[in-house]
Amino acid sequence: MRPVVLRFLASLLVLLPGFAFAQPANRPTPGHTRVAIETSVGTIVVATDDRRAPITSANFLTYVDDGRFDGVTFYRAARRKSDPKLGLIQGGIDTDARRSLPPIKHEPTTQTGIRHLDATLSMARPNRANSAMGNFFITVGPTPNMDARGDYIGYAAFGHVVAGMDVVKRILAVPTCCGEGPMRGQMIIKPVNIVRVKRLDGTPHPTRGVKPWLLGLHRKAAR
Repeated sequence: MRPVVLRFLASLLVLLPGFAFAQPANRPTPGHTRVAIETSVGTIVVATDDRRAPITSANFLTYVDDGRFDGVTFYRAARRKSDPKLGLIQGGIDTDARRSLPPIKHEPTTQTGIRHLDATLSMARPNRANSAMGNFFITVGPTPNMDARGDYIGYAAFGHVVAGMDVVKRILAVPTCCGEGPMRGQMIIKPVNIVRVKRLDGTPHPTRGVKPWLLGLHRKAAR
């Protein structure tokens, strides 16, 4: 075989790993469902891990399929004091009970094996187990303190970002203030709008019944 052909083949071997890494943003991965989070500053594509975190993933996808995330915001940017480029952003229904579904059973990282690494998608919750509903966060940099250990239940990681980490980092850098307790100084002054959230894989399965958060919009449109 000629040297030029060998060099060509060698270059392909170098390029292939990077190509394979980029594929999940464009193609579905078995056991995962990709979701596009369209915000006012760009789009983030996440993939839920339906096999390892089935309860948490199904809950998130129901919010997506119902349109419960359409028109909400990313309202929190928690930057580390040691390195402001690392931390997490949090979004979802916040305290809007009209958009909420019943709380779900907690799936700890010790059960799922999904650790809080860089670009991890996880559920926010109050300070008790089995209380997560419609708020989620995305990590920038490894966040092992969110993982379960001993008597600490941690948070339910259930997916990862496959595209748009530049958008996540942009949101993390926006000005913040206010907040209470562990969120002190972390509330985004001008929350980033989540315009629409839609699944890219599979068939939507919305819930039936009235969508309370839409009632006011319907009345305005009828005038």
